[in-house]
Amino acid sequence: MKLRKFNILIVILFNCGISLAQQLPQFTQYMYNTISINPAYAGSRETLSIVGLHRSQWVGLEGGPTTQTLSIHSPLNNDRVGIGLSFINDELGYENFSYLYGDFSYTIPVNEKTKLAFGLKGGLTHYSLDHEILNDPDVTTDSFFDDVSNRWSPNVGLGLYLHTNKWYLGLSAPRILNTDYNKGGKGTVDYVALERVSYYFTGGYVLDLSASTKFKPAIMLKATNGAPLSFDMTANFLFNEVFWIGGSYRIDQSAAAFGAITDFQVSKQLRLGYAYEYPVSEIRTYTSGTHEILLMYELFKSKRIKSPRFF
Repeated sequence: MKLRKFNILIVILFNCGISLAQQLPQFTQYMYNTISINPAYAGSRETLSIVGLHRSQWVGLEGGPTTQTLSIHSPLNNDRVGIGLSFINDELGYENFSYLYGDFSYTIPVNEKTKLAFGLKGGLTHYSLDHEILNDPDVTTDSFFDDVSNRWSPNVGLGLYLHTNKWYLGLSAPRILNTDYNKGGKGTVDYVALERVSYYFTGGYVLDLSASTKFKPAIMLKATNGAPLSFDMTANFLFNEVFWIGGSYRIDQSAAAFGAITDFQVSKQLRLGYAYEYPVSEIRTYTSGTHEILLMYELFKSKRIKSPRFF
């Protein structure tokens, strides 16, 4: 047990030597959780949309990340304005991150079929360390840990979302502020920030293969200050507008992985999704893979709104 604590302690100290280098968690089903990274997505589904997602990453590896998200967004009576609220709980070993953010979007028509939305995100990020490591004298002897743990920090984000019924492009930076936690000058460890700034580019297209089959490729490129690029690619087939199935691949220096995705439109309101990832990096010898479960509920007030929605 002490050896595990010591290993996690080394990871924390290594990260904090430059910064508390936390990034937003990544998801295999990122295309259905767009609100967490792009505020301009708020209200774009033209109905009240609620999404819950659970991710167990690197199952079998003690201290592997587990993440839960819950988001809700909707257009207002003025259908150009959208609002949303999202919560993310992310646990990695003894480190815990919570994100609570509100979203606002304003949409303008570009032409008859194309819309452009501008988005603003604002809220709080909470960082804490488990009491088990804070209270263990074998691993915590520096006041740094008390100083850095249990911190709330405000942040803001920006986004653009260009879309039609057939395709979309998104550009966003969900956290644009760095928070300096070294003002107290406590401890001997030099640390400067809780969050790194990340930039996301997303895109997708729906292609009709036949009257009953559609094909939807999608991409997400993430660029983070001081970190390698991360690139996600997915390709899904939709059959009879009820059943999705496809695959994914993530190009990432530390977390490259292949994935499989399946979704089922249970009813017009309810959708269930499952994704499995298998890493291709060195960590694969320690884990059986990653599991992700998605639940989406939408309240359709108008018969003119189509279901299922493609993105």
